[in-house]
Amino acid sequence: MAARKAAYFSGKADVTVVSRSFVPAFDGMDVTRVELDLGAVTGRQLAQLLSGAFLVIAAISDPAINNRIGKACRAIGILFNNADGEPGDVILPAVTGGENYTIAISTRGSSPAVSRFIRERIDEDFPALDAMIGLQERLRDALRQSEPDQARRTVILRDVLEDHAVWEALVTDPGTAWDDVRRRYLHE
Repeated sequence: MAARKAAYFSGKADVTVVSRSFVPAFDGMDVTRVELDLGAVTGRQLAQLLSGAFLVIAAISDPAINNRIGKACRAIGILFNNADGEPGDVILPAVTGGENYTIAISTRGSSPAVSRFIRERIDEDFPALDAMIGLQERLRDALRQSEPDQARRTVILRDVLEDHAVWEALVTDPGTAWDDVRRRYLHE
């Protein structure tokens, strides 16, 4: 879990990960690693680790340690997310996306497993989602040129979304999907 959360910010922010050990998922990740057992640090050491942080994510398997980190963050005004323990003041949703979309799922900390499950199902059940969004954008542009009735354009866009053959083509042969849509829906 810590590696997933670090990966979300890696390359977008300066990320420091403090842990007594690191799983292979951290290999190649753009993060600073600090090997340290957070369960054994003093209050002063913890304050030094937190100094200058904007956001702290506690993702230790021990909720008591996470809660201690959260309490220290609140005392000095640092935003905090708790992966396991008392809620923090920042929610980090499960995120999936492509070039054309981003979807974030959160159970507000009640069940991170459910958020992850939904994210994985979206990825598995809609492998061509990014391509469909691109196709829909292209179709909207074409319909604006050829179909003056907005209600009819909406129906056509929805019909394409519900067309299993189009979804299948986007997975198996994306090059033919647009030609098929043009032929069947734009009558070209």
